[in-house]
Amino acid sequence: MGSGQSRMAVCHGFFLNNLFGGSDPSSSSNSSESLGPDPDPDPVRDWSEEDIDQVVIMTWKDSNSDIEYDIVYRNGGLVDAAAVEALCEKVNWPKRPQHKVDAALKNSFLVSSITLEKTGCPPEERRLIGTARCTSDGAFNATIWDVMVDPEFQGQGLGKALLELMVRTLLRREISNITLFADAQVVDFYKRMGFDVDPEGIKGMFFRFGY
Repeated sequence: MGSGQSRMAVCHGFFLNNLFGGSDPSSSSNSSESLGPDPDPDPVRDWSEEDIDQVVIMTWKDSNSDIEYDIVYRNGGLVDAAAVEALCEKVNWPKRPQHKVDAALKNSFLVSSITLEKTGCPPEERRLIGTARCTSDGAFNATIWDVMVDPEFQGQGLGKALLELMVRTLLRREISNITLFADAQVVDFYKRMGFDVDPEGIKGMFFRFGY
């Protein structure tokens, strides 16, 4: 997705010292990710030692009503295809058939979400503001796709939190060869997260129609 040229990036075990807040790796989704600017300093905590499938990342106050909401990360659970497509529209991704988005979500190995919600509200009242998904063989390899954060909430470290927590879940499941495809404008973001572009000369290859 997205209009820029995508590059393949891989996170191997030897990059893990740089993951979750470590120093920048010395070398460097279709995830054509829409994450917004990387905040500096990053206000989001480091979850690398925790075993979390649901966590309140931060609280957010509506400046118009002064009502406070929780911003919550979750692994798994139902993510509505219509809500995903609405988020895609906000980040200016091309429109996709909703039935295919629904199939992609259902067939993914893991779907993660970030929602804006009042404490204790029912699921239907949660507002989807960030999501990512991955496909996997369940043993060795996983590829992360469709990483995005609502533009209204970009610049607060939510893209970093979303990626860190998804990667952490994959590592807990002993899946350590993690790849994604990144548009040129977000390659540096993924480098800082421990991903490397074309490690050891490995190239992503794509089938070309009409060859």
